[in-house]
Amino acid sequence: MRPQPTPSLPPLQATRLLDQLRERIRYLHFSPRTEKAYVHWARAYIRFHGLRHPAQMGQAEVEAFLSWLASERQVSASTHTQALSALLFLYGKVLGQQLPWMSDIGRPRQARRLPVVLSRDEVGAIFSHMTGEHLLFAQLLYGAGLRLTEGLQLRVKDLDFDHRAVIVRHGKGGKDRVLMLPASLEAGLRLQLRQAHQLWSQDVAEGRAGVEMPFALERKYPRAGSSWAWFWVFPQATHSTDPVSGVVRRHHLYDQTFQRAFKRAVDAAGITKPATPHALRHAFATHLLQSGTDIRTVQDLLGHADVATTMIYTHVLKVGGYGVRSPLDAMPGAAR
Repeated sequence: MRPQPTPSLPPLQATRLLDQLRERIRYLHFSPRTEKAYVHWARAYIRFHGLRHPAQMGQAEVEAFLSWLASERQVSASTHTQALSALLFLYGKVLGQQLPWMSDIGRPRQARRLPVVLSRDEVGAIFSHMTGEHLLFAQLLYGAGLRLTEGLQLRVKDLDFDHRAVIVRHGKGGKDRVLMLPASLEAGLRLQLRQAHQLWSQDVAEGRAGVEMPFALERKYPRAGSSWAWFWVFPQATHSTDPVSGVVRRHHLYDQTFQRAFKRAVDAAGITKPATPHALRHAFATHLLQSGTDIRTVQDLLGHADVATTMIYTHVLKVGGYGVRSPLDAMPGAAR
């Protein structure tokens, strides 16, 4: 069953539905993570309705699936929203349906959550239980306020030691930004680059395919992927198969590998907060605000489109030892 062409989008070449979904996602330059999530929800939706084709279903079936996710699976509001977005993309961009019911389905209201913020002592304690490449990577996430994927995808050309800057290319929302390169990490990063250069030289000597290139740059500059400038700052020690092209090449450090190392360090430090690597970014923002950095500057460093998003960190500072004093502490004879 071939869908109707969507206005402003070219006809699909694939014949199978999920392949059509992947084709459209890649045409619109969505991230591999988004592709994986959307394919997952489309497959789950089809299986939930007994392998019926989505073109034969509509609002009632979508709402039934979403209700099942909320009531039976008890997924979070963000997961619920992601599933809905995947199905609306499937119907709108792949099946070419722009029907009134697609705008009638309400999105779940997401409650505002305070971020998990580590103190300076807690960050130091975590670092004390990490070593080598993982320690350097964690320090860079905290020292520059990087998201996990932004740090993993850093290329050699993105480190500017002369200007002491880290360049984030195509971050969240497709935006570039410039961050500070902590002076205390310069020696460690130079050593990391020397070790990465050995892996790059080995790949060149063996005639390996270059690293993955964003968008169509691999076709525009066929040799760039094999150049040192485009090599990963934190490369994986082994080769892997590219899930899209099937080419065996060197990937950057796997996120799961670092996440496990970080979790072990958190446990070893005796920290009971539900800290993930993203907590280092939260700590970066909060500690800058504590030191008197202007909130607009912090907004730019974090890459937030709206200062209201950055304001969440000021709420953390308004409580506890950084904000209003508890009336209990003002009572005569209160324990100190």
